[in-house]
Amino acid sequence: PYLYRTAFHSTTLAEESQRALEHLEQTIQLEGPSTIAAIIIETVVGTNGVLVPPPGYLQGVRDLCDRYGIVYIADEVMVGFGRLGEWFGIDAFDAKPDLITFAKGVNSGYVPLGGVVISDRIAAAFDNVSFAGGLTYSGHPLACAAGVATFEVFRRDGILERVRDLGSRVVQPTLEAWAEKHPSVGEVRGQGLFWAVELVRSKETREPLVPFNAAGADAAPMGAFAAAAKKGGVWPFTHFNRMHVAPPLVISEDELVRGLAVLDEALDVADSYAD
Repeated sequence: PYLYRTAFHSTTLAEESQRALEHLEQTIQLEGPSTIAAIIIETVVGTNGVLVPPPGYLQGVRDLCDRYGIVYIADEVMVGFGRLGEWFGIDAFDAKPDLITFAKGVNSGYVPLGGVVISDRIAAAFDNVSFAGGLTYSGHPLACAAGVATFEVFRRDGILERVRDLGSRVVQPTLEAWAEKHPSVGEVRGQGLFWAVELVRSKETREPLVPFNAAGADAAPMGAFAAAAKKGGVWPFTHFNRMHVAPPLVISEDELVRGLAVLDEALDVADSYAD
């Protein structure tokens, strides 16, 4: 679901959720449920736009998977372990996947580590059957030790609570103010410390500030915005016509406010390309 650029001609989040689920069910029926082993979904779509699922959508996916005998896998590599202010991002939504994949934030990347959480129902299938999924580097002691240490820091420093606080009290109101202030800001969306700012040439037409997959002169507006941010001391993450705001979970409030102020000024450059 992507209401801002809906493919379903929706006008509300509820409508977008319903129509996206109807489209998913049609796709399942067209492909044939017996040909689909699993549906893998990022709880919040990351690099492709920080798309937060509307209320009820992930539960609707869960219901479809149950109806058609499909395994529901939640990809939590980007949002797991605090990015949304929860241990797992799925905890913020009313849905229970069969499997959860995770990595990155589980130990802050100090040592490569990833894993899979498996539901009791799936695990029970291997009570009397050998699970042939072992790898020679599984259970690396150094990586796992880094993971345990990360959990201890999360609890000691109240990281999850801090992410929720900074997200709702600092980031969200700041970005929403940008949407009112800057003609180039079409939409802001996100949760916790995981946000996207979509830049446009026109708020009315929602034409992207640069074309998708733009290169060379076509990409100049985003390049100029990024250069202005770097000049101010912030290296922005940009993708197509979007800027993502996803600071370290341990960022201080002062650092966060100063970084957002730099991006605010850089948006003045983006505004010069807007209608």
